[in-house]
Amino acid sequence: MEITVCIGSSCHLKGAPSVVEQLQRLIEAHELAERVVLRGSFCLNRCQSGVCVLVDGKAYSLTPESTERFFLQTILPCG
Repeated sequence: MEITVCIGSSCHLKGAPSVVEQLQRLIEAHELAERVVLRGSFCLNRCQSGVCVLVDGKAYSLTPESTERFFLQTILPCG
């Protein structure tokens, strides 16, 4: 599974660093490092919403507050 987090200026201001840190922590905590690749990318052209995150090409909009719930509901069952 590949997770790509936008780290462009708009997403950065909306909390991308916190989203990345939380995803890194959760991937490690659930021992998914060998099955989940976490990448950063500049501008994914979805600046109108929260932090843009692609999971195997499917787009999601996250905030620092919604990241853990997203991980538990979307990533963990597939990991």
